[in-house]
Amino acid sequence: MPHRLANGDFELAFDETVGGSLGAATWRGLDILHTRPGNSVLDAGCFPLVPFSNRIAGSRFSFGGRDVALEPNHPGDPDSPVIHGFGWLSEWTIEQLAETRATLGFRYEGGAWPWPFEARQDIAVHGNGFELELALRNLGEDPMPAGLGFHPYFPRNEQTIFKSMHKGEWETDDAMIPTRVEEHLAPVDWWDGRPVATRNVDTVYTGREGPLLVEWPDREIGARIEPSPDLAFTTVYVPEGEDYFCVEPVSHMTDAFNRHAADTGARVLAAGEEWSVAMRIEVYAL
Repeated sequence: MPHRLANGDFELAFDETVGGSLGAATWRGLDILHTRPGNSVLDAGCFPLVPFSNRIAGSRFSFGGRDVALEPNHPGDPDSPVIHGFGWLSEWTIEQLAETRATLGFRYEGGAWPWPFEARQDIAVHGNGFELELALRNLGEDPMPAGLGFHPYFPRNEQTIFKSMHKGEWETDDAMIPTRVEEHLAPVDWWDGRPVATRNVDTVYTGREGPLLVEWPDREIGARIEPSPDLAFTTVYVPEGEDYFCVEPVSHMTDAFNRHAADTGARVLAAGEEWSVAMRIEVYAL
């Protein structure tokens, strides 16, 4: 059963058995995250991305003399290559639980992904929102490619606004794998102030400046998303005809492990090394 954390005007549910995911998040009774009835991680409001974000082309890559072949794992799209790592489809354990905070743990012993690792997710609720910290430790004897991120879903209607400043937007192929980047000299708002539903995208943005903002004028509230510096990329998913969209602060671009440029955001953890990132979401009145 989901557990509930509360602090002042803010309440947040989480379920360690469903990918360490967050459920309903409310401020003064107003929904901040989008959820659906059901017990799938795809019904959740947010889940952790570990040890990589988004898709790997062909579900394959090479690293350190190894050819790594993974199985497609998207429960709602069997044609998608492997996506979002393993934490979101696994059961986590509760390591600590208090009224306003919790710590969840996940351990991967190795397999098709040849590097064992452990992950920790700290959840803290404050009066106007919440903060997540996600840590990853390489338990293997060899260096491990790595990426981290968060995958929140936000409710939307025809008025909902997404405000952000990024230099680059990647074009993608039919499998949502990046092909080329359109880039400006300075960060721009790719929506130019228009409602988020006016652009249907599933891609990654680079060169972010400032926070990410979601605003609901009809409810007179907004949410400020502040990722830690290592979450330098933003994946945005705005599907056509749905009542939600996703703004995902992530550490690397999609398919980073198959790219060898220095600016992909991919990270390598030495044996025993730990790395952590964080995301804070704070609600404000319009």
